[in-house]
Amino acid sequence: MKRIILSMVIGAGLLAGACTNKTNEQKEMKSEIAQKADEFIAVKLTTDLSVLSEKEKQMLPLLFKAAKIMNEIFWIEAFGDKEEILSKATSPAMEKFIKVNYGPWERLNNNEPFIEGYGIKPAGANFYPRDMTKAEFEAWEEPSKTSLYTLIRRDDDGSLKAIPYHDAFKAKIEEAVVYIRQASELAEDPGLKKYLKLRADALLTDDYYESDLAWLDMKDNTIDFVVGPIENYEDQLYGYKAAHEAFILVKDKEWSQKLEKFAALLPDLQKALPTSEANKSEMPGSDSDLNAYDVVYYAGDCNAGSKTIAINLPNDERVRANKGSRKLQLKNSMKAKFDKILMPITDLLIAEDQRGHVKFDAFFENTMFHEAAHGLGMGNTIDGNQTVRGALKETYSSLEESKADILGLWVVYKLTEMGEFSDKDLMDNFVTFMAGIFRSVRFGAASAHGKANMIRFYYFQEKGAFERDATTGTYRVNFEKMKQAMIDLSDLVLTVQAEGDYDAAKAMIEKKGFIRDELQKDLERISEAGIPVDIVFNQGPEALGL
Repeated sequence: MKRIILSMVIGAGLLAGACTNKTNEQKEMKSEIAQKADEFIAVKLTTDLSVLSEKEKQMLPLLFKAAKIMNEIFWIEAFGDKEEILSKATSPAMEKFIKVNYGPWERLNNNEPFIEGYGIKPAGANFYPRDMTKAEFEAWEEPSKTSLYTLIRRDDDGSLKAIPYHDAFKAKIEEAVVYIRQASELAEDPGLKKYLKLRADALLTDDYYESDLAWLDMKDNTIDFVVGPIENYEDQLYGYKAAHEAFILVKDKEWSQKLEKFAALLPDLQKALPTSEANKSEMPGSDSDLNAYDVVYYAGDCNAGSKTIAINLPNDERVRANKGSRKLQLKNSMKAKFDKILMPITDLLIAEDQRGHVKFDAFFENTMFHEAAHGLGMGNTIDGNQTVRGALKETYSSLEESKADILGLWVVYKLTEMGEFSDKDLMDNFVTFMAGIFRSVRFGAASAHGKANMIRFYYFQEKGAFERDATTGTYRVNFEKMKQAMIDLSDLVLTVQAEGDYDAAKAMIEKKGFIRDELQKDLERISEAGIPVDIVFNQGPEALGL
């Protein structure tokens, strides 16, 4: 995809040549930016509010306010001064594109800069000083430097210092806490009330353990609020730093009831993993659960670039081992992506006689069990010396997403074998999985999810799991070869994680974690067909009619 640069005089903060007679080249560039922005199709986030009580409806505006503050903090973590970069926008399309990317780097195009004057995106985003070297960081004897919840900055004398998030973002955190505590007073569900109070306390201390446990204890709440520094995808230097985000969710109780039975099967699935006994010697907590939600607000990290359609939390290995995890399926966002993106891609790239296998139920299952698979495997290396996250460093997120991708498909296969699905045609899941790769791979290879997509795609290609028809440019799944490739790749990733093999993880990413020419041409065909890359949201109180 052509790199787009809009000429700017960064020092003066003015558009270069911002005179009345703009050149044809500038107009062409603006047109391309507009085209890029248009690749994100707007979706209104709404739900049936009649399922909420009056007090729950009163909670929503407070949660919106707290979520917006998480969005402001993420701007700082991802880029820095939000107003500085937005001042560079020369059109509504440019402003939209900056907001989609939370900065001047195109997240779904290998973080290429699309505004002149901004070079390569720092691997550590704005979590670290931009002039800091890895050697300097690694020589620095500071225990909290690897904490998920510290910003690294320079002291007056130029030396490195670690600042806890609750100090670095003190004013914003304290304001968000006020809103969350007010919402907790309105909460009628005891579990939700307890969680909101503990989460507010956690934001002030950066100790999230007790609030994570309380979040898992909630069972009967209709409203859910995921908030705080959670995922570490934004830190591609070390993968140490968690970024702020928020989701406001309304439970779909009918769908959630359908999913309840699968949560209890996680220990059995762990025992059955297609790998050696050593690689599955831990046992996931039995208190995990699966739920479906309509999401009514995204803020911060989860809203950057491609939009999350499922969540698996908490990330704390201690909580997972002791209590389990929760898998949240964001049904309304998922359906929007299926209808507006996945089905048009299917009609373009999947062999005509296999297109009927691409179904929403299969897409939902593949996504749901991707999240369940995050809770499988090992949280700590088999030698007991460290966590898998610590051992794999910056490669961890990509390997973890690779694991969840492939094991999610394996879980559907295994549950079918166990008789948990009736009238299941696994070919639906396999072909939908293949079509889903093309949807996801358009997000580029810069992110952890992107690298995971590429590892899976090229592994499948090498094993003959699919074939490409050179005449029609369509792909056909080979069921038996895909099944075997799924099992073999599961074993490979689980082994690398369990052994904490950083070199193997790095080699896997370097060999397969990029988009090759033939695939790039097919991705360009998708773009030329006008199929959206992803979705953006019309969201907030107005979208809900509040």
